[in-house]
Amino acid sequence: MPIDERTLTHRYPMLMSIIPEIREACDLLERAFRDGKKLLVCGNGGSAADSEHIVGELMKGFIRRRPVGEGLRERLEGLAGSEGAVLAEHLQEALPAISLSSHTSLISAVGNDTGYEYAFAQQVLGYGQPGDVLLAITTSGNSRNVVHACLVARALGLTVIGFTGEGGGKVGQLSHCLIAAPDKETAHVQELQQAIYHYICAEIERRFFPE
Repeated sequence: MPIDERTLTHRYPMLMSIIPEIREACDLLERAFRDGKKLLVCGNGGSAADSEHIVGELMKGFIRRRPVGEGLRERLEGLAGSEGAVLAEHLQEALPAISLSSHTSLISAVGNDTGYEYAFAQQVLGYGQPGDVLLAITTSGNSRNVVHACLVARALGLTVIGFTGEGGGKVGQLSHCLIAAPDKETAHVQELQQAIYHYICAEIERRFFPE
């Protein structure tokens, strides 16, 4: 699994053309997390699964250990003694991220009341704050619910990173940074996207949790 840029481009040489955009996405995410902001991620189908996968890599240790700080450890021990110490030992520092594709009851409620195409936009409205980042995943670049999420994100002052197939579609037009995997076949795009986001998650983790 690619965890550094050299390995990524060796295994997937077709990604060389979008390395600048991948680097830019890493920089945008680093800046947001350092400013105390969060990442929102959305997508449909396989991209919904990728949304959850990305959040899973950011909210806990991925490649490296992420022990909690001594301050939290001491407070937990002060509250619960040895139990607090055990809790601190098993917790890991997190980079705050939310998958908008995961909230079944909310998504179905919005879909029933106003339409599925507004399900992600509604969540961006509820969660999004200026300076947050929206990672919008759609292989076509034109999924309406993802496009609407991008529109609300732009209106609220979020940074939009588009994660699409070749061309970028409407999401590409709304993105501050577009990572367009150089392929048009959905399955191939998703394979490349997984390699890219594994690299991004590993790189962000390296920046925040050096060995």
